[in-house]
Amino acid sequence: MDMNYEITFGGGKKVDAQVRGFTVSTDQPIADGGHNSAPSPFELFLASIGACAGFYVLSFCQARAIPTAGIKLMQTIHRNDTTHMVDRIDIDIALPADFPEKYKGAVIKAAESCTVKKHLATPPVIRINTRQ
Repeated sequence: MDMNYEITFGGGKKVDAQVRGFTVSTDQPIADGGHNSAPSPFELFLASIGACAGFYVLSFCQARAIPTAGIKLMQTIHRNDTTHMVDRIDIDIALPADFPEKYKGAVIKAAESCTVKKHLATPPVIRINTRQ
C-alpha cells in the first residue's frame, strides 16, 4: 500500500506535510532563520520514535487492562561530539510503583516493537526526483 504526502511551503522557513487530511507543520528555530512556531522536521523525526514506542506501551497496557496513569516515556538524544550526528537514543519507561512486576520485561519488548525503530534498523531506499 502506497501512502502519499504532499509537502508545501508555509512562508519563511515553514514546511508543511499533508497526509490523510492532516497537516503536520514544521519551522526552524530562530537561530536558523525560522520563527520557532513549530518543531523542526528533525525534531519531529526524533519525536516520532518516542511517540511510536509510547503507542506500543499504551497498547500493551490497554490489552491487559493495566492502568496507564503515571506511565510516561522519557527520550534522551545523544549526539557524537565529532560528527554532531545522533549516535544513541535512550528511552526510559517510567512505571508507577504498582505496575505489575511480571510485565516489566514485556513492556520493554512492547516498546521495542516500534515500527519507526524497525525502519531505522532496515532503512528504506530514498529516491529524490524532479518532475513538472
